[in-house]
Amino acid sequence: MRIVLQKVSSAAVFVAEKKLGQIKAGFLLLVGIEDTDDEKTVDYLVHKIVFLRVFADENDKMNLSIKDVGGAILSISQFTLYADTKKGNRPSFTKAGQPQHAERIYDLLNKKLAHENLSVQTGEFGAHMQVELVNDGPVTIMFDTDES
Repeated sequence: MRIVLQKVSSAAVFVAEKKLGQIKAGFLLLVGIEDTDDEKTVDYLVHKIVFLRVFADENDKMNLSIKDVGGAILSISQFTLYADTKKGNRPSFTKAGQPQHAERIYDLLNKKLAHENLSVQTGEFGAHMQVELVNDGPVTIMFDTDES
């Protein structure tokens, strides 16, 4: 699984000009899934995301987690994180998970994040979406379970 996490002061997602989700301070997650991802992969990433200390404490040090600051999550499925651009100019997406499997894993990730007492908003799996965000910091962190 690949997740691009961005610390945001606000973020929103739209499909066909209809707002599906919106958060204030928290994380925007761009989530790519491959066929080998499973519940163990999800559990590993949920732990990393929930306890990631990138919010400022009273000394302005990145020392607090999303739970510490009462932040929210906007989770967006994004199969293009598995783009292979080695050959030609048109990316290949053969490494991205099959839609049925990817949607199941994506839903599991969001449910497990919500079970951590976090507000979790989502886009629409497989839809063409427009995402707005204000990256705070900027802080952008990449998780790739193939490299963990």
